[in-house]
Amino acid sequence: MTTEPVPVDDKRNASLGKLSRSLPLRRFMANRTAMLGALLMLLLILATLLASWIARFEPQAMDVLRRLKPPDGAHWFGTDNLGRDVFSRTLHGTAISIRVGLSVAFASSALGLVIGLYSAYYKRLDQLLMRIMDGLFAFPAVLLAMAMMAALGPNIGNLIVCLSIVFTPAVARIVRSAALVVKEQTYIEAMQALGASRSRVIWLHIMPGTVSALIVQGSFVFAEAIIVEAALSFLGAGIPAPTPSLGNLLAEGKAFIYNSWWMTLYPGLALIVSVLAMNWLGDGLRDMVDPHGKVRTRRGAKRVRSKAKAAG
Repeated sequence: MTTEPVPVDDKRNASLGKLSRSLPLRRFMANRTAMLGALLMLLLILATLLASWIARFEPQAMDVLRRLKPPDGAHWFGTDNLGRDVFSRTLHGTAISIRVGLSVAFASSALGLVIGLYSAYYKRLDQLLMRIMDGLFAFPAVLLAMAMMAALGPNIGNLIVCLSIVFTPAVARIVRSAALVVKEQTYIEAMQALGASRSRVIWLHIMPGTVSALIVQGSFVFAEAIIVEAALSFLGAGIPAPTPSLGNLLAEGKAFIYNSWWMTLYPGLALIVSVLAMNWLGDGLRDMVDPHGKVRTRRGAKRVRSKAKAAG
């Protein structure tokens, strides 16, 4: 039994197709900053998930006899003005900040996706929705969130709702821009000519072309949400005390910053690492999904092409 030879063009197309699918991942892995950000985010998430097992003390447990003690073998990050373990409170505070950041990123991405898609598809609706988004976008994020928190009351749920509303306009405008580009493609006009429903065109044909921009913007919203949450909690308009959050820890430590530096140093470092890690990861995702970015695996592309020619 003989097998028919595979045409040379099919071999070459298969090799090039495999290369095109692997290039985004290779571009991401070649970005050392992005890999470092991914590693840091993974470590932070694991640490926050295992906070109850890693920390030796409860975050609310007070020991007034050991108040304002510097870092030692028992309390790795020292103790605060009420004798609470700063390491435990920093770990649990980072967990709350990451929870807020993820919730805000998902919620604002979902809202921005819907608003951006329908704004791009319906011209009349675009004028109304974009003017509303422009009005919200005109206010500074911290001031707008603070005003809404004053009306709703300080708790984690209200904070997530307020920050989601604050960051939705930026996501909506980016999704709208990507959707407008996809909408002008020939295959979209063909689907409309064939009688496809508007919902089908929007969600099955336009929406996939906006996912890459949405993922990148969502990663930056995560980092910005952590910063704004810390700022609101620092000002007393965010997560109420005694719940540990990075903003609350910084606010509590500012009164003792000269004599008990550890109360602000370690929560501040946790905030910096969290934001930098997600920003680095977002840069890597942007390089991965950007078709016009620099391809750092050009040698690999030439190698595959030479193999495809040799196979012929």
